[in-house]
Amino acid sequence: MKHFYVICLFVTFISTGQNFTRRDSLQGSLRPERTAFDVQRYDLNITIQPETKSVSGYNDITYKWVKPSKRIQIDLFENMQVDSIVLQKSKLSYTRELDAVFIDIPNELHVIAETTLRFYYSGSPLVAKNAPWDGGFVWKKDSNGKDFIGVAVQGTGASLWYPVKDHQTDEPDRGASVKVAVPNGLMNVSNGRFLGKEDLKNGFTRWDWEVKSPINNYNIVINVADYVHIHDHHKGLDLDYYVLRENEAKARQHFEEVKPMMDCFQSKFGSYPFAEDGFKLVETPYLGMEHQSAVAYGNKYLKGYMGNDMTGTGVGLLFDYITIHETGHEWFGNSITSKDIADMWIHESFTTYTESVFVECQFGYENAMSYINGQKRMVGNRKPIIGQFGVNFKTGNSDMYYKGALMLNTIRHIVNNDEKWWTMLRKYAETYRHQIIETKDVVDFFTKESGLNLTPIFEQYLKYKNLPELEFRVEKKKIEARWNTDVTGFEMPIEYYASGKSSRVVVSNDWVRVPNATAVEDIQLSLNKMLITVKK
Repeated sequence: MKHFYVICLFVTFISTGQNFTRRDSLQGSLRPERTAFDVQRYDLNITIQPETKSVSGYNDITYKWVKPSKRIQIDLFENMQVDSIVLQKSKLSYTRELDAVFIDIPNELHVIAETTLRFYYSGSPLVAKNAPWDGGFVWKKDSNGKDFIGVAVQGTGASLWYPVKDHQTDEPDRGASVKVAVPNGLMNVSNGRFLGKEDLKNGFTRWDWEVKSPINNYNIVINVADYVHIHDHHKGLDLDYYVLRENEAKARQHFEEVKPMMDCFQSKFGSYPFAEDGFKLVETPYLGMEHQSAVAYGNKYLKGYMGNDMTGTGVGLLFDYITIHETGHEWFGNSITSKDIADMWIHESFTTYTESVFVECQFGYENAMSYINGQKRMVGNRKPIIGQFGVNFKTGNSDMYYKGALMLNTIRHIVNNDEKWWTMLRKYAETYRHQIIETKDVVDFFTKESGLNLTPIFEQYLKYKNLPELEFRVEKKKIEARWNTDVTGFEMPIEYYASGKSSRVVVSNDWVRVPNATAVEDIQLSLNKMLITVKK
């Protein structure tokens, strides 16, 4: 989740170039120390001290061997303290390099197929300067002077605040528990279902949560505040809202939008992927984030993006941007996850597209097309959408949001059959439900299901910065067209007006006659349905 204001940050990144560090490689690459084991479950048990802005406790990491190794890598930011690491009652030796902790595994423990390593740690996690665009903790107060604490670490890495195998290829297959002790009078809300609380008789109360589904590392979360709990349900799905006490009344009214959103998304993408863990919106001291089954909400109960319409069309003020976008991630990003951060378009393009899907469900096709075409003003075309693999560079390319969504809208109109399009989109979400995939999986799926050669189209939009450019010429008083692209073998239809009606012709990299066309302006229909440029 990084939205409109992130564009300025991305422009700076683009202009300075990609300088990957050893730290980026340690976090982003897959070496034997990581591929040797498969995480089955995380069980966090920590105490949060608001006065000292510190965290202490342990993470029980249950794993299976893929290939027994003398060393494994667990990640924890170097400013955090490793207190001890225990396996089968034995303290293990380890070495640290930057944010990587390399743990020595005795030979006698290699024969155990599944085991649990307990990693004790403590320290003061990095504080975010501008969450959620830079990772870290947020320590604020509500209007009554009570602590209001959150954390957001997408891109930066979950190892900023707890020990974890910090790579998107490995989610805990059997979920996680998050037990968090906070000062009495405060509540912690984490992912999944609430198991109960315990007064520890030391001025702290521990709040216990459990998520049963596989979960992204950066989605495991804490939210600490003087929360009021609002419970609702809709067609068999539990809906829970945790909001600041002062906002209870407005939240009850504002979050009614969740019900038509769920109806829309479940009709288009299949059933909510984490029903056994429930759905929550949790008020946070930052704008928002797609934390699985505990979606972070900080849009101040306004329509649009903090009361603004990013698209300039007026349509963006018909709904709460954060509620819709971040919940869309439950299907795209949380359920379907990319193997590498370089493929984060798999999260962000589809999720940005869910915004216009919701508009279409609620306000009709024309408003949806107005909204998504309004996003063209945010497309930069400065670099490819797909990034560098094997490194964990904290920023990315903003075109993975708006350009990616417009690419999907373009493909919808290439397919030119809405019944088929919606069937494909739902089948995609259901086929890869709770799976970790890469670009090839997406391209192969939509190519097969559409019966069209979409590979060059995906390749042009994702791997090159330039849009397909439609070029015209007049030959013997006839208009001809071709695509100028970086990819060879590119074919895509255009729609245009001729003789008072819309017509359609497939154009390739070679010159093709445009039947009955009399002027370049006739292709205006394609400009409204596809993300292209025209050379006049």
